[in-house]
Amino acid sequence: MKSLILFFCFICFNSNLNPIFAQDAISDLNTLIFDRSEDQLKNTDTIPDFRSKNNQLKLTGIIYQSDGVTPASDIILYIEQPDEHGDFELRNTGKDRYVMHRGWVKTDANGRYTFYTFVPGGDRRFNQLQQVHPIVKEPSKDAYAIETFLFDDDPLLTRTCRKRMAKKGDPTRILSTKVVDGILVAERNIVLKQDTASMKS
Repeated sequence: MKSLILFFCFICFNSNLNPIFAQDAISDLNTLIFDRSEDQLKNTDTIPDFRSKNNQLKLTGIIYQSDGVTPASDIILYIEQPDEHGDFELRNTGKDRYVMHRGWVKTDANGRYTFYTFVPGGDRRFNQLQQVHPIVKEPSKDAYAIETFLFDDDPLLTRTCRKRMAKKGDPTRILSTKVVDGILVAERNIVLKQDTASMKS
């Protein structure tokens, strides 16, 4: 039993390093981000199939500059996720393959963003947690992946996993949901990475 718990914890820490980002997007994040024209982006987007899903979710929050206080405007946030069964539904456009359940937003002047999506499933065949995979793109900088969003009521997210995650430094990636006007709502604020170039100067 102890070894099983440790295995689940290993998944907690490493699942965001193996997020399907289905078309190996981790190797070309900027191309993925600009798959949609930036001038068409708003601070709200709706994931495909949102209206047909049972566990509809409003995922919202504020993106802050690296000081953790100043709202960051014009930040592109891209997410993709599996369906309610934990499977990544793939689509093809010509030679390109992409995850169907995805969306893009650009934060407003207050750093606010909102996605209308649904709670993803976890692939129990591979003991994968329920996760949303995010990528951030700041103006004039390369895109980068941040830690996946997890869900507080995921049965695979054990107490041991949570403790280790808290020690690692970001328990806020675990989303708690509440029902508001008939829909689940979760808030996830994001602090941008510190600019290492400015730190050196």
